[in-house]
Amino acid sequence: MAYALMTSGGKDSTLALDRAQRAGIQVRVFANIYDHDSGRVRFHGVRRELIIAQARALGLDPLTVATAPEDFEASFLDLLARLARHGITGVVFGNIHLEDVRAWYEDRVKETGLHHIEPLWGEEPATLAREVVDRGFRALLVSGDLQLGAADLVGRELDHELLDTLATRPNVDPCGEHGEFHTFVYDGPNFTAPVAFDRGELVVIGGYRFLELK
Repeated sequence: MAYALMTSGGKDSTLALDRAQRAGIQVRVFANIYDHDSGRVRFHGVRRELIIAQARALGLDPLTVATAPEDFEASFLDLLARLARHGITGVVFGNIHLEDVRAWYEDRVKETGLHHIEPLWGEEPATLAREVVDRGFRALLVSGDLQLGAADLVGRELDHELLDTLATRPNVDPCGEHGEFHTFVYDGPNFTAPVAFDRGELVVIGGYRFLELK
């Protein structure tokens, strides 16, 4: 059986991949949906080119699909159909505790006839965030909602010092599950090499602070 990872390039899906691989699950495809107009992952601000570079560094086949917000469901269903046609039998996700989000994806995956796997589901976010660091993954906070309490941390490396800072903010989920922040993983134990990029400026667009990665 061959699986795909559904990912935006961040820490949760990367940790889900790591756990799935260590459990003996064969993950072959790196699936990502990005914004058609900007060429970037929505809310993360990461360019499609870096997403493809991440997939290749992880030894996975990239499958990226462009969409607009109003067309997301149709694009996701098309992606699932393409996966099924290419012999993929299931999809791995990095959801943690948002039941409505999990249900939306799980219903559509199962309707397509694919298996649905959630390696992180129901676990404590603070513990999972520490596991990302302890496993040796390297990630940057690349975006943050200006209204949700973590945007001032955008641009910093995800490490124990940063997690200690997040722990002092009771209204911020340690994994950013409510959209407080998003990450981009550029190296780790299952990477063949780090993803190469240059750090750009911090910019504010549409209520979010972004770190430009070039």
